[in-house]
Amino acid sequence: MSDRLQGLRIAFLAAPEGTEQIELTRPWEAVREAGGQPELVSTSGGSIQAFNHLDKADTFPVDREVSQVTSADYDGLVLPGGVANPDFLRTDQQAVRFVEEFFTVGKPVAAICHAPWTMIEADVVNGRTLTSYPSLKTDLRNAGAEWVDQEVVVDNGLVTSRSPKDLPAFCEAMVEQLAAGPRTVTG
Repeated sequence: MSDRLQGLRIAFLAAPEGTEQIELTRPWEAVREAGGQPELVSTSGGSIQAFNHLDKADTFPVDREVSQVTSADYDGLVLPGGVANPDFLRTDQQAVRFVEEFFTVGKPVAAICHAPWTMIEADVVNGRTLTSYPSLKTDLRNAGAEWVDQEVVVDNGLVTSRSPKDLPAFCEAMVEQLAAGPRTVTG
């Protein structure tokens, strides 16, 4: 256990259903192991239903509803993947607002797998270099991003990875960027 994130509150934004469990739990553990305080934020209270690909997995209690928080409440944001999770989040105005706020103020954001779909909806990928699950390549390029096929990509506080196999590199880069804090906002 380190103290690199000591005192930092990190939001994990997830839909009520469809989050890929390992893409939630492994980064969550990495934040806790680094001394940070992860909080699960969702579009409704209660709990979320995670999945192992297409099969239901565990449920996790929601700490806060996205309608009740802003980026000022947190030091960074993690966007787990799963196909259904970001697809749902990108249709929720409060979730999109929440994601956009982190970019507006330059706070670190980490997104894995299909999670960049929500960032596309928030209109925050234009001019950035990132990676994702390969099926998002065209969507990201159409939104103005440069998509690369790499294990992990860091672009001015934004950390992205492709899939669960990239979790070790993703978590390492995520903790490093969360510990570094806000960046200067450009453009």
